Amino acid sequence: MALAATLALLALAYLIRRAADPLLPVGFPYATFFPAVVAAAVLFGLRAGVIAAVVGGLLAWYYFIPPYHSFAITAVTVAAMTLYTFVVVTQIALVELMMAANRRLAKERETSALLFRELQHRVSNNIQMVAALLSLQKRGITDPTALNALDEASRRLGVIGRISRQLHDPDGGGLGLRTFLEQLCADIVEANGHGGVSLEIDAPADLRLEPDAAIPVALIVAEAVANAIEHGFSGRASGRITVRVVDDARGVVVSIRDDGHGLPAGFSLASSPSLGLGIASMLAKQLRGRFELIAEGGTEARLSIPH
Repeated sequence: MALAATLALLALAYLIRRAADPLLPVGFPYATFFPAVVAAAVLFGLRAGVIAAVVGGLLAWYYFIPPYHSFAITAVTVAAMTLYTFVVVTQIALVELMMAANRRLAKERETSALLFRELQHRVSNNIQMVAALLSLQKRGITDPTALNALDEASRRLGVIGRISRQLHDPDGGGLGLRTFLEQLCADIVEANGHGGVSLEIDAPADLRLEPDAAIPVALIVAEAVANAIEHGFSGRASGRITVRVVDDARGVVVSIRDDGHGLPAGFSLASSPSLGLGIASMLAKQLRGRFELIAEGGTEARLSIPH
């Protein structure tokens, strides 16, 4: 395949050179063969570049160096072939050096990606270990406030640990938001042990989440889902949570809606004593966005992030 493509490049170079012959002054027999040599070396490797150089040189010698249609050795042909050989050898050597450098770079990137994945794995394990230690610390503590604080801290660290396993993208293009939310919300529901919760995730398939925004967004979504399960579905055997993402010219809106009990009368997010809601509002501000709770057929938690 590579040989056939190389010969096709040479045929094209010959045809172009033949068509341009009336337009070119004497002394340009190789004008169209140099690009063919470079193209063959770049596309198909060193062997193809050498074949293109040899065959292209012979074609130019036979058809475009006087005396024409012969391989006569004269002072003119020796000078022309010497110059051609020097140029094509230099071209092929530079291409090979460039390709070798690209191969080394690709290998180094692969090694860096492996090391980064290992780092992510270790960081995640360490965070999960801290969360487990906080859970163990609850033994012997009877104060309800202290127990609740440890539970909340352990849960949030567990969420961060699970998020960190998903953060790595070798291409640096960010995370696919729909897949990310599906995994995150399923983890939160499973961690809360409520078997009657059904989830629906509605997000654009091509919307990407930058790694710097992943943890804040995930913590806000996790807080909203956990609140829906804990408060919205309190005393109920089942419930439904819908996470919807809208991306338009103004920005990205993440909506977490449940069909639970709704907000208590007179509720105000600004004056709420809930630590989790306070953290959600703070994280939204870090993203230059806004977090709000809306009573509408249950409760809707809405995160708005400008572009």
